[in-house]
Amino acid sequence: MIGIVIDPAEAVKRTRASLNGDRGTIRVHAKPAVAYPPVVVFPRVSLKSVFRRFGWGEVLLLLSALVIVLVAHAFFELADDVREGDTKEFDEWVVRSLRKPDDPAVPVGPPWLREVGLDFTALGSVAVLLTFTAAVVGFLLLQRRRRLTVLIVVSVLGGMLLNTALKQFFDRQRPTVVPHLREVTTPSFPSGHAAFSAVVYLTLGALLAGAVKGSVTKGYVLTVAMILTTLVGVSRVYLGVHYPTDVLAGWAVGLVWALFCWTVERVLQRIGALREAKPPPDETTESSQSASEELPTDELRQEAMT
Repeated sequence: MIGIVIDPAEAVKRTRASLNGDRGTIRVHAKPAVAYPPVVVFPRVSLKSVFRRFGWGEVLLLLSALVIVLVAHAFFELADDVREGDTKEFDEWVVRSLRKPDDPAVPVGPPWLREVGLDFTALGSVAVLLTFTAAVVGFLLLQRRRRLTVLIVVSVLGGMLLNTALKQFFDRQRPTVVPHLREVTTPSFPSGHAAFSAVVYLTLGALLAGAVKGSVTKGYVLTVAMILTTLVGVSRVYLGVHYPTDVLAGWAVGLVWALFCWTVERVLQRIGALREAKPPPDETTESSQSASEELPTDELRQEAMT
């Protein structure tokens, strides 16, 4: 590759020295150009530019899918450790540490803490959760949100059926190192109360957060759902009816199902499948509007008569 190097001062000097008589030609001295390797410039990519390019909705859906995959993988890893007995020592140590050393039938803490644990664990019972779901469904029906109501009913019942199937599949025995403070009859893994409360509270929280406006309101709904789910799970371990790994597995199942339902709700919202038809006009509204329209006419008639 041949390049021409141009320097103003050097060009003037060489021009005077290289004038060739009558022809007036100028000899230009050429130097070989140095070939530099190509430089690859990558554009700056910031999180803000990603959100601006793809939109908040698409990024949140991708993050939701990533969390679902990670939590589901963690659940199966935990289930494999439980079946192999790797968590037995840890589980029994946690359950024993919540009882008095001289009397394993008495939990640690003041006497009223046992009643609080029983109250919190009731929040994860099937009866309470179905009652709570029915109250939400009734409210949505009054608001004429029929399609969202169907989605919530399917989400809650589907999550309960999923966890029941998992309990029967793993068929883990209940803790036997301490007496139970609550009567139980079903298998232990994953915790039904922890999973059911996560399914109902987190699913309803995620769906309702998508239906309400305002970031503060959305955050409040999700925070209340997480607090209720946490209290139910901790109370199960405190009462000695579940190992801590049972509760962790139940939370994982509920979180995965809640995120899955929220993702479905977001997709349906985008394609307009949850958009309700306009409700018929209310008779009282029509009568009030007609009365307001007739009022100016009557006043004009009175003015004309006077």
